[in-house]
Amino acid sequence: MDCDNVQPAILDHALHFVAQFGRVVSRRGYGNSGTLSGGRWQEKLTGLAFTPCLQYQYASGKNTADIALALDAMELLFDEIVDTFCIVTSDSDFAHLSRKLRERGALVCIVGEAKTPSALRNASDHFSEWEPAADGAPGEVAKSADSETANGRSADSLRSMVKQRPMLVVRAVAMLAGDTPEGKVDLGALGNYIRRTDPSFTPKAYGHSGMLDMLRTYDLLTLHQEVGGHWAVTLNQERIGQMSVNPLTGKPSLA
Repeated sequence: MDCDNVQPAILDHALHFVAQFGRVVSRRGYGNSGTLSGGRWQEKLTGLAFTPCLQYQYASGKNTADIALALDAMELLFDEIVDTFCIVTSDSDFAHLSRKLRERGALVCIVGEAKTPSALRNASDHFSEWEPAADGAPGEVAKSADSETANGRSADSLRSMVKQRPMLVVRAVAMLAGDTPEGKVDLGALGNYIRRTDPSFTPKAYGHSGMLDMLRTYDLLTLHQEVGGHWAVTLNQERIGQMSVNPLTGKPSLA
């Protein structure tokens, strides 16, 4: 936790988000004396069993907490204690740390606020955006790993927006289906591929409740429920045949 950069209410969302990747074995909150001495951060960190890492500023304007966080992360990696990192911050200075951790084989998740720049979002394997609850109370998860901010959309417009069908999903299916004998792409594999190409992607940013809900709106795609209950998707060849351009090349138009 970069406590100097985010609000205490983000902590609950961060723990729920990162739990999908494994057990959280190291919980640390980094900040200066003005941030960690009493107040909301002390209550939040102690209540959720975080280790407070207080870093005094040796000179005005110098943020020693960022350096401590980065060094401790690399130490955990080299000691082979963990292989997945969740850095809670909106500070783009951590983009370089994220890249270094990934180069060494670690999985890197970033949890940040709406102000998180694209450089930090794209330096991660998974990005989750948190925003305060509408009433200003400690946060609920309003959106996870989405690109809403990059497109300049507010939470209100997200809730009321018309459902969209981004062509990047069709292009992803076309690419992955070409490597399979039946031309089918497992829904999990599709989601993983899109997330790897755009860590901030989420169907919620396009007005959908989830990937399955989004795929059901496409004329160019066909869903199949496989044995065991899992879902796969294929290109609708009949509909594709009516297209004037290949879906891999950009914006297609229908005859």
